[in-house]
Amino acid sequence: MNIYVLLKKTFDTEEKINVSNGQIEEDGAEFIINPYDEYAVEEAITQRDEHGGEVTVITVGDEDSEKQLRTALAMGADKAVLINTEEDDGDQFTTSKILEAYLEDKEADLILAGNVAIDEASGQVGPRVAEALGIPYVTTITGLKIDGESVTIEKDVEGDVEVVETSLPLLVTCQQGLNEPRYPSLPGIMKAKKKPLEELDIDDLDLDEDEMEPKTKTIDISLPPEKEAGRILEGEIDDQVKELVSLLKDEKKAL
Repeated sequence: MNIYVLLKKTFDTEEKINVSNGQIEEDGAEFIINPYDEYAVEEAITQRDEHGGEVTVITVGDEDSEKQLRTALAMGADKAVLINTEEDDGDQFTTSKILEAYLEDKEADLILAGNVAIDEASGQVGPRVAEALGIPYVTTITGLKIDGESVTIEKDVEGDVEVVETSLPLLVTCQQGLNEPRYPSLPGIMKAKKKPLEELDIDDLDLDEDEMEPKTKTIDISLPPEKEAGRILEGEIDDQVKELVSLLKDEKKAL
C-alpha cells in the first residue's frame, strides 16, 4: 500500500508565543508536528504494518521543517519529503496546489492529514488536495478499517458517530480518538538519521507562479484579551437572578 501523510510544522501552543506588530515572533519559539498530524502519522504506520507498503511524510515549508520530518521518521515512517519554499505569503490554496503537483503521479492508495492545523485551523488543505486529485475524502475520522479496496470509516459528528463506507484511493483527515500517537524510541531516532529525506524546490514541480497566487491574506495577528476577574453575586437567590439578568442585558449586551 502506497501511503502518504501531509504534515505541517506548527508553533507549540504549550509554550509562550509572542506577537509583535501583528506578526508572531519566531525567534525563540518552539515548533512541533501539528498535533492532529501526529494521529495521521500513527494511523499510517498502523495501516502499513497491517497491510504492507510504505509510509511517506510530506511537508511544505522551510528547511527548519526537517526536524519535524525526522520526528515522523523516528515514529516509524519510511521516507520523508520536504518541499522547500521560503514564501511567506502563501495560504491553504498555495499549499494544496504544491501538494497536488507532487502527488498527481504518485498513485497514492491512502493519504492522511490532520483534521486541522492548530495555528490557522482552516481544515482546508486535505479536502482541497483530494478534490484536485479526483479522489474521495472523509474528514474528522475516529476509526479506519481497510479490507482490500473497501474502507469502513467512523466519523466524528458532534458527539455521535457516523459510519461511512468508501473505497481506495482515499484521503482522510484525522481527529483525536483515532489512536494514541507513539513517542519516538531511541532506536527509532537512530534509524531516522539514515532514512531517506528528499528535498525539493518549487521549480522541481514545474509549477507556474500564477498558479500559486494566494487567495487569502492575513491582515493582523493578536493575542486574545486577558481574562477579567470573575464577579460573585451575593444576596437572596431572587436578587441574584435579577442582578445576573441585568448584567447580561445592560453590561454584556448578551440578551
